[in-house]
Amino acid sequence: MEVICSPVEMTAWSNKKIAQGKIVSLVPTMGYFHEGHLRLMRYAKTKSDFVVVSLFVNPIQFGPGEDLSRYPVDLDRDRMLADKEMVDALFIPDAKDMYPEGFNTQIQVSGVTETLCGRSRPGHFIGVTTVVAKLFNIVKPNMAVFGRKDFQQLAVIRKMVQDLDWDVSIIGHPIVREEDGLAMSSRNSYLTSSERKTAICLFSSIQYARNKFAQNKHVAPSSLLDEIKSFIQGFNGVNIEYIQLVNQETLENVNALDDNTLLVLAVKIGKTRLIDNGLLYDGV
Repeated sequence: MEVICSPVEMTAWSNKKIAQGKIVSLVPTMGYFHEGHLRLMRYAKTKSDFVVVSLFVNPIQFGPGEDLSRYPVDLDRDRMLADKEMVDALFIPDAKDMYPEGFNTQIQVSGVTETLCGRSRPGHFIGVTTVVAKLFNIVKPNMAVFGRKDFQQLAVIRKMVQDLDWDVSIIGHPIVREEDGLAMSSRNSYLTSSERKTAICLFSSIQYARNKFAQNKHVAPSSLLDEIKSFIQGFNGVNIEYIQLVNQETLENVNALDDNTLLVLAVKIGKTRLIDNGLLYDGV
């Protein structure tokens, strides 16, 4: 595995592979790898000739008071894990190279960014789309693999690629969960032992909603949301940021439940913000 820090060197590496007619995939990450990241790498390996994993804690997607300064980092461990997964190149740029002095350009996607996480994290998705645009230009991948846990992010990236006519296939990989259902996340490392037990409330809420939907597919969304909120509030120390039932294509609130209805939720447990989502009808 090659470890590359320079954007110029990364582009040169990709250009050589592209000139050989090879398929290059990209797995964008902020590091502190867990099994969810590794599954993305393995999937990318089955679909391409060369896998590039980017590892960059992107400062411009963090807002004031968020966890940039304490975001978990373990570069040596990440290198070992990526190498074990037979990743071909690990791209670890420095912030000063990604955003040099005088950098004044942003990529903004409207429509799918104003709701859900975008409402509580203003500017977050501008940071996401800007860094992903830069990564696409640097790595020049044929395909990029993202996890479905960050479902809104996946929708935003797909919209950006569609609107800007980027020749990159965007793959959404199913959520990877712990044995008790908690969606794997680097931020899970923030949780205390008691908070970790409480964190199962997210997936338990999704299961609760699926059971209710299976019992009555014509239940009003507002009624089901009230039940879900009551259920999740039964867990101690949980502060709800949002719980919504949306169409998985548009992310708009639904007036009636159907096979495309997605339950999306964000909660705070202690100081840790966690997100999760799941379709009501099939357990995805």
